[in-house]
Amino acid sequence: MNKKAVAFISTCSIIAITGLVVAISAGAKSIPLQTVWNSIFHYEDILDMQLVRDVRIPRVICTALVGGILGVTGAMMQGVTRNPIAEPSLMGITQGATLAIAIAGASQSIYGLLGNTVAAFIGALFSGLLVLAFSLKNARNMNLSRLLLAGTALSTFFISMATIIALLTNKSQNLAFWVSGGFRAVTWNSVKLVLVVGGIATIIALFMAPKINVVNLGEDVCIGLGENPVKIRMFTLLLLIPMCAVCVAVAGNIAFIGLIVPHIVRKLLGQDYRMIMPVSFLFGATLVIWADVLARLVNQPYETPIGLFTSLVGVPLFIWMIRKENM
Repeated sequence: MNKKAVAFISTCSIIAITGLVVAISAGAKSIPLQTVWNSIFHYEDILDMQLVRDVRIPRVICTALVGGILGVTGAMMQGVTRNPIAEPSLMGITQGATLAIAIAGASQSIYGLLGNTVAAFIGALFSGLLVLAFSLKNARNMNLSRLLLAGTALSTFFISMATIIALLTNKSQNLAFWVSGGFRAVTWNSVKLVLVVGGIATIIALFMAPKINVVNLGEDVCIGLGENPVKIRMFTLLLLIPMCAVCVAVAGNIAFIGLIVPHIVRKLLGQDYRMIMPVSFLFGATLVIWADVLARLVNQPYETPIGLFTSLVGVPLFIWMIRKENM
């Protein structure tokens, strides 16, 4: 590990830890650090400690995990597609979850059975698998252009259907949360979901880094090294689906993290995905932690959608990346 990597990782770690402390102690109600400490190690049944333990701690855990997972999924997709502007939401996963939320909200019986989180998870899984199925001509021929086209087409369809259902059932405000993204509905159950599903998938993904390195070298080189690029891409994209699904289920649509994080890490640290993927987890976690802090502090006591802050950074960078790729 070179000096640049050590400096970047150390800086991100310090900023992330600082963000975690600020996120727990600051907000509509400021809580002293001593109370935060006591909430963790000397808990008493008082309001401030309840707020720390039951609201803010699960929230900061989810911001870190979701940000990290989004960073890793972006690195994975850019690696297997060899496209620096590829992004997980292009697979329609976010939009499928949004449609599932709209359907669940339209029926009290379905909502009571599933709730928003489970409905979003099921919708994201279904839409991701559907996009992947549409992009395949057959089991041995996966076309990446078809994947992106299928994702774009189905994303538009899912969002249109969700909007119609929300308008007809007067649930537009509920749907808006999932479109804009945020962590205000997070509970300890959300933490368990991200840890179990997202954690296991992310660990598997990190072990896939050497194979993603090989695919990123090109089709001919990959085959020459004895690897099957189609199988590696297929497994990677299948692994992306539960990782993206759990992020959407917990936090809604947080745009551009999967795009900008691995791109910046790759520019700084090179093309080795054994380094890019874990550092993307750390960098993604850092960005989302601080984006959530800003979302809670900018317009107190109201909460600004977190997607606003990620888009403010992501859109200009995305346009710059496209211009650079076309040059």
